[in-house]
Amino acid sequence: MSKKIGIEQSLSDVEAALKEKGYDVVLMKTEDDARGCDCCVVTGLDSDMLGISDTMTGASVIQASGLTADEICEQVDRKFH
Repeated sequence: MSKKIGIEQSLSDVEAALKEKGYDVVLMKTEDDARGCDCCVVTGLDSDMLGISDTMTGASVIQASGLTADEICEQVDRKFH
């Protein structure tokens, strides 16, 4: 079963990279979109974007600020391996 990764809309390069690695990627437009995700990737521009936090979703949250798409993919991979 593939892992469900929620990402902010502005991270289209990350979306493509994660899909290429076989992850199920969903765009987070509201905090409800984060529910059911195994991991969430946020820009970090707003420290609490959409109200997402580890305790609300039960998922890992990765801040993408300053990271390349490949670096983000590596962090996501590490969460599951």
